[in-house]
Amino acid sequence: MTPRFHNIRRIGPVQVASFLSRGRNRHLAACTAPRCDFSAEYDSRSAAELAARTHRCSA
Repeated sequence: MTPRFHNIRRIGPVQVASFLSRGRNRHLAACTAPRCDFSAEYDSRSAAELAARTHRCSA
């Protein structure tokens, strides 16, 4: 089942979103730039936002 994202925020080219996984809140940071494969899951929203702020595209 595809997760339902909420609380979506854009920081530069990276989108940060929250979703529910196995009864726990999880947070995702994913770069939307073409040919950039960055995405990662985090336990806390602040960690996902920090990753978004410090991300540098390899593309």
